Order: sequence, then structure tokens, then C-alpha cells
Amino acid sequence: MKRQLGAFTLGLAILLGLTLGPAVQTPAQAKTGLIMGVTLEPPHLDPTAGAPAAIDEIVYANVFEGLTRIDAQGQVKPGLAERWVIEDDGMTYRFILRPGVTFHDGAALEASDVKFSFERAVADDSENAQKGLFSAIDSIEAPDDKTVILKLNRKEGLLLWNLGWGDAVIVDPASAADNKTHPIGTGPFKFVDWTQGDQVRLTRNPDYWGTAAALDAATFKFIPDPAAQVAALLAGDVDVIPNIGAPEAVAQFQADPRFQVLVGTTEGETILAMNQRRPLLQDVRVRRAIQHAIDRQAVIDGAMFGFGTPIGSHFAPHSPAYTDLTGVTPYDPEKAKALLAEAGVAPGTKLVMKLPPPVYARRGGEVVAAQLQAVGFDVDQIPVDWGQWVSEVFKGDHDFDLTIVSHTEPLDIGIYARDDYYFGYDNPAFKELMLKIDGVSDPAQRNTLYKEAQRMLADDAVNGFLFQLAKVAVAKKELKGLWANAPIQANDLTGVKWE
Repeated sequence: MKRQLGAFTLGLAILLGLTLGPAVQTPAQAKTGLIMGVTLEPPHLDPTAGAPAAIDEIVYANVFEGLTRIDAQGQVKPGLAERWVIEDDGMTYRFILRPGVTFHDGAALEASDVKFSFERAVADDSENAQKGLFSAIDSIEAPDDKTVILKLNRKEGLLLWNLGWGDAVIVDPASAADNKTHPIGTGPFKFVDWTQGDQVRLTRNPDYWGTAAALDAATFKFIPDPAAQVAALLAGDVDVIPNIGAPEAVAQFQADPRFQVLVGTTEGETILAMNQRRPLLQDVRVRRAIQHAIDRQAVIDGAMFGFGTPIGSHFAPHSPAYTDLTGVTPYDPEKAKALLAEAGVAPGTKLVMKLPPPVYARRGGEVVAAQLQAVGFDVDQIPVDWGQWVSEVFKGDHDFDLTIVSHTEPLDIGIYARDDYYFGYDNPAFKELMLKIDGVSDPAQRNTLYKEAQRMLADDAVNGFLFQLAKVAVAKKELKGLWANAPIQANDLTGVKWE
């Protein structure tokens, strides 16, 4: 592990040393487009039909929009609905759609499109990864072209927030089937083309209902290799990397007047997920032993060069409902060994850890594997691409023991109440608690219940809770309007411009 990291860092240092020498000064040229480098290529481009954040990071707010939208501060704002009325009992929501909104193919946005979109999302054959967002909706009515009425089966304090997710964007029945490869939405940018393995191109939508985008075009280039990301920035091949995969290079960019570095927070709880379908991992003593074997700060330092915040449960530290539970299972290798002995786990027991492409997973996996091996496990690290991770870990047969992944969906502790979710946690008491939270609209009361939910997950040692993923963007200094934080998995370009 040390040899691999050392070689990478040395190669990067050489690259930086060569590139950061005397720069050739060229006259400034006015720019009207943007090239953004992103780590992952999405499996497709329909945010209502897949879990990967890579989809939303290209199309959310740019191509597709929902009734509401989440802004840079994480606040709910009007989207395709210009306003709404909530009945006194909290069980009926009436949305009024904006006039003059059209899809990119010219079709007018109507209430029937909203009805279709939500019914499609919850259908038995739906591929929507967040059906729970719509679980409180009992019926959908479209009394006229601009009015949508949602009647609930229970109070849902987060309904307006839920409808701002990428999974809840509005699609046109006529084009929905082709959105995976040719997305058609209502947003400020239109899809141009997708060169597999290379890039997705968008162009400004001249018929956008709102304020026109300042950029006339946007290209998302797929650059999975961290060193290649650095090289692309330095060579001017890309204008921004919204979450750079080479955190060890950040100091170099901070010292370079050509660039700006934006360090913010994300909703990404990075976890060592444990497959509780495996008999070994059904034993809470084994899960606690795994947690005690992990030095969270060492993982942050080794994988992210110090960028990240340790967590002890599945909740973002910047939330007012957060409670610090890292002390429930602190780093204690001897305690880990004792628990494994108590559970009858023999030294050399094998664990298969499947690691998706992101740097936090691959580098973090090396650190975690070494820590688990130190308490007696034999860890087999298997790198997989994103498609393999979805098919082998997230879906299908759930063929894994361990995996490392960041859950970047906002306020997503409710995933632990889902039936047959990929890590296999099944606790009726937790499900009941989440239902109780869903029915509470008072923020203070909700926060108290969220703290109770965090404690339950920590006590059950459901997963190895590692750290909250930081957002570290590197961009050309003239680029303005980028989001510093990531309250939702998105690269919203609506306010981005060159100065």
C-alpha cells in the first residue's frame, strides 16, 4: 500500500514540477463555454432510473427539473411549480405550475406530465432508486393543465424537499423511454451528444422559461484517473474539477494564481458497508470488531490527505440534527480481537471487499484492509467499475462482504429502513422510528428523533461509518458561481459564468 501511494505521489510531484514552471503568457480570450472534468461516467442519463450520483451530477438542474429545487444553501425553492398551498391538515398539497414551460422537444409542460412522472416512479416495473420519496403520496390529481394536487396517506414533513431530488424530476411521457441515452427535460441546457468513454455535451436552451444560462455550452469530460485530472487542469484542457481526485495536489493549486480552490461539505457519508446477508456479518460482535479495527483519521489521511470529517453514524456533521457518535466504537484493535475471539472467528477468516472507482474507495480500501488484517482477517480487495458495483453489490445477488461507498443523497438515513437494501439491515424498531419521523413537521422534534435514529445505527454497528466526504473543487480563477458545498448531488451550472 505504501509503495503504491508513494509511487503515485512521486509521479504527481514530477508532473507538477514540470508543469508549474514558467508559464507562457497568452492574451486573455473571452470564454462562453465550460469544460468540467468529472470522475465517473454515468451508466445512463435518466436520473429517475438509477442510483449513481454520476447521473445527477450532469443532468440535475441543467437538463431536468422538478416541482421544487434545492439551491446551493440546501434550501427548498420553487422549480417547475411557481407556488404551492398546503391544506391545514398537512395532507393535501396543491401545486401551481409555471406558465410557458416547454420541454426541449417543444412539448408544453402540463399537469398530466407531473402525474405521469410520479406514477411512473412508483410503478412495479420502475427503475427509480428512491421510491421512498413518493411513499407518502396516496393520489395525484390534475384538475387542469397547470394544477397538481397531491393527497397524502400520512403527514410528510420533507415532501417539498423530496420533490427537489433528481429522482423526482418531471419527464414527458412522449420522450421518457429514451431519456437514458437522449435526455429531454425542461432545464436551461439541452442535450447535444454523449461520446461513450469521453464526454457529454450540452448547449444553452434558447427557450428556457427562466433566466437564461450565462454559458452557451457545457461539456462534461470523464477523467477517472487523479493524476490525469491534475494534468488536464494544468494544461487548460478543463476549466474545473468539482471534486478533485488528487487531494495531495490541492496545496499546489492553492499556490498557483491561475486557480481557485473551493473547500466545502457534501452529504456524502462514506461507509464501509457490511453485507448482513452473510452469516459472519449477522453477528453484531463481528460488526463491532470491524468498527473497532478502523482508525477513521488514518483512513482520512491515507485516502483523502486529511480532507474529511470522522463520523460514527449515518448523518452529516453540518446538520443541526447531527450527534457525534464516533466514541461508540473507537479505534481499539485489542477490543476488536477480543470480540472476534468471543464470536469464534478464526484468524485468517476471509472477507471480500469490492471497491468502486472513486479515490476515497480505492485508497480507503487499502488502508481499511491493512487495519482489518491487523486484527486477523484476510481481506481480498477487488476493484470493480461502477457498472459492476451496481450489478454485483447494489443490485442482483449482493455478492460481496464489504464495500466502501459514499452515500451522497441528502438526508438519507431512511435507507436503513428499506426492505432488501444492499447491506441487508432489517430492524423493525428502526423502521418504526423512521415512520414516526416522517409524520413530524416540527424541526426541533424531528432533530431529536434523528439523533435517536443515529444512536440506533451506531449501537447496532450496522456499517463501518468512516467519514463525511469533503468537496474540494479546483477551477480557473475567472470562473464564478460554482457551488462550494454539495447539499445535493449536482453540478448546477445555472449561475456559473466567466468574469
